[in-house]
Amino acid sequence: MASKICLEYKANASKAFKWLQIADLQIKPPPPLHPKTFEPIKPEDLSPLFPDELIRQEVTTDRFVDIPEEVRDVYKLWRPTPLIRAKRLEKLLDTPARIYYKYEGVSPAGSHKPNSAVPQAWYNLQEGVKNVVTETGAGQWGSALAFACSIFGLGCEVWQVRASYDSKPYRRLMMQTWGATVHPSPSMLTEAGQRILQNDPTSPGSLGIAISEAVEIAAKNPDTKYCLGSVLNHVLLHQSVIGEECIKQMEAIGETPDVIIGCTGGGSNFAGLSFPFIREKLNKKINPVIRAVEPTACPSLTKGRYTYDYGDTAGLTPLMKMHTLGHDFVPDPIHAGGLRYHGMAPLISHVYELGLMEAISIPQTECFQGAIQFARSEGLIPAPEPTHAIAATIREALHCRETGEAKVILTAMCGHGHFDLPAYEKYLQGNMVDLSFSEDRLKASLANISHVTS
Repeated sequence: MASKICLEYKANASKAFKWLQIADLQIKPPPPLHPKTFEPIKPEDLSPLFPDELIRQEVTTDRFVDIPEEVRDVYKLWRPTPLIRAKRLEKLLDTPARIYYKYEGVSPAGSHKPNSAVPQAWYNLQEGVKNVVTETGAGQWGSALAFACSIFGLGCEVWQVRASYDSKPYRRLMMQTWGATVHPSPSMLTEAGQRILQNDPTSPGSLGIAISEAVEIAAKNPDTKYCLGSVLNHVLLHQSVIGEECIKQMEAIGETPDVIIGCTGGGSNFAGLSFPFIREKLNKKINPVIRAVEPTACPSLTKGRYTYDYGDTAGLTPLMKMHTLGHDFVPDPIHAGGLRYHGMAPLISHVYELGLMEAISIPQTECFQGAIQFARSEGLIPAPEPTHAIAATIREALHCRETGEAKVILTAMCGHGHFDLPAYEKYLQGNMVDLSFSEDRLKASLANISHVTS
């Protein structure tokens, strides 16, 4: 059996996005609410931020959404991505389990993020938008959007979380190489950023703060729209190409996953891999355990409250029913900057509430220990984000060694860590520590959530 499985990517190989449909769920997810009226949001309420087609995709119940030919042509630069069996890791762990990982680090930006950045940029271009703005945590989303904008000739402005801006200079340079303007967040360029810096001049920033800054700029400029790299339905929809490819790849080698594991921050990578499989699970074709893994320092699924909350710190975005730590919660600056978000995607939160998946949290030292084992056996250096999925995969594989079960474990390696080597240096030198949130700080943050909408 081949250890690396790819599919020929013809022009018609991926004509439509398919995803876990709201229609597939017996209990429908709660709607987003207007931040001022608390009424269910209308499509026209989103038009200052998003182009019409992305708004349509946000609320669609269509089972298929056509992928434009221009988007498929760009996808051909790296799709399909390989499904790889981790035989050397299996041998290292002495496990009867068979471990597979879907490797998204082969994209130009080095992660799964271009799967959504490319269509978002293209849809904006079709509606005459000149510039797009966004936020980025680890820099993977900002890099992906800068790449997509360079392909389609759009202006791109990125607010990069300050902790990431300082610790990942090559991510910033990557964005600038593709033509993007990059600001550290919080900044003095927006009212939202100024308020944060007045209260805390040394703020490490957060995705919630960076979102506030980007949304503020988009709302004030008619030729500018906002792009989001995770959380929203249309982003999860675009990322479903990961799981759809993976289903075909596993069918081609006669394997069915028993356990599917993915890291979760806002949820795009996890949903991209798991939602197509959850759809198959709902149709009773397969019955895998679906496991989300988050950092112990930012555990929205395992410690957060399921309630309506803002997607950003300043309260500019719609209120979404999600697992949240509170919109003004600022996580400690862990190395997995892409997982430092206070909330979880509403649709993932809903699926979690329905009992269709489970969630655990793992501290970063265990994650990097697993990353070292993975790198020294499989050769690939993971980004800090997927180290969480790798650590959970190793836990499951070792459990199989104890029980003798030959489970098929599928995980997502959503990006490489070539620009994250300072984090590995800290681990290798013994200077990495596990960060966790304060229960008192969490209680204070949750207390600030409006109870009117709960």
